[in-house]
Amino acid sequence: MDAGQTIFISSQLILGAMAAFLAILLWPKIRDAAWMLIIFGTIVVYIETVYSILKDFGITGDEILIINSVPLVSFVLPTIRTLLFIIAFAIMIFKQSRHN
Repeated sequence: MDAGQTIFISSQLILGAMAAFLAILLWPKIRDAAWMLIIFGTIVVYIETVYSILKDFGITGDEILIINSVPLVSFVLPTIRTLLFIIAFAIMIFKQSRHN
């Protein structure tokens, strides 16, 4: 692993950890469904980052659970993240359209 990869991995872990930490701190203060989904999405992004780094180092692999030649974890994490953000944005749009 060269210096560029080390800097990239370190920055992804540090920035992702900061975002997840701040999201967890915000969690008890928020009662809005859209914000809760964004917080969950942020935590899933960090889980996805850690998993991909562990996979790159060979500590874990996609062989954990495969369905029809598709690695389940590599499919589920990005899908859940995107669905959480889509639902959160849809809730925000719905709330804004109701107020106008």
